[in-house]
Amino acid sequence: MKFLVTWKIPEGNWINILDTFSSLSPDERSDAGEGVTIVGRWHDLADKSGVAVMESGDIEAVFAYLGRWNPHMEVTVRPVLEDAEAAAVGRTIVDMASH
Repeated sequence: MKFLVTWKIPEGNWINILDTFSSLSPDERSDAGEGVTIVGRWHDLADKSGVAVMESGDIEAVFAYLGRWNPHMEVTVRPVLEDAEAAAVGRTIVDMASH
């Protein structure tokens, strides 16, 4: 399952988080822990926010990874579907609504 993660860093935490994140090696930045893959991550440094897509069959593992960061920023997590998955579910919803 894929998860859309967004975050917003408060002004008072900005420099510390920026220092911590920019000090990580590429391997450390890509390590989300056992059972979690970071599909992609994008940062808006001007807004002190960002977005990531993570993949895991274990929401607890996703929350464990995010627990490293969420004491320092506002984090949201939402399950999301790819186009083909959304189309299949959408078709099911349409079929159910028409009966």
